[in-house]
Amino acid sequence: MNEVWKRPPVSLETYQGMVGKEIGVSAWHLIDQRRIDTYADVIEDHQFIHVDPERAKETPFGTTIAHGFLTMSLLSIMSYQVMPVIEGTTMGVNYGFDKLRFISPVRSGKRVRGRFVLAEAKLRKPTELASRTNVTVEIEGEEKPALVADWLGLIYFA
Repeated sequence: MNEVWKRPPVSLETYQGMVGKEIGVSAWHLIDQRRIDTYADVIEDHQFIHVDPERAKETPFGTTIAHGFLTMSLLSIMSYQVMPVIEGTTMGVNYGFDKLRFISPVRSGKRVRGRFVLAEAKLRKPTELASRTNVTVEIEGEEKPALVADWLGLIYFA
């Protein structure tokens, strides 16, 4: 069962009161070669920097690195681990990004985690909430993050 469903829901007012605050930090997620290879197969991007450890040794990274979009794709599970569910929610949808930057490559064998700050939560309609979450994906043991993003979402109510 997804951990998100084990947390008690919060009221809309409580959620909106979280604007400007850090909501939470996800668990660490391992970016190993198996995950990188599986992702490469799914998106059909087999560039050597991702899938050929021997050739990748010759690059400035010294090893294979994750696709930036692989790191970005982990935002879903990371958000499920920390973002609260609002009472009466029927569904939430990804609305996109206003900003997304890949700051540092994630080397194979590293772990990443997401840090979430709720930046906006405004009702567009009585049954639709627009949210903006500032996300930073940190790389364990490194100063610079893997990515930073302004992630947009829509939450619908009954």
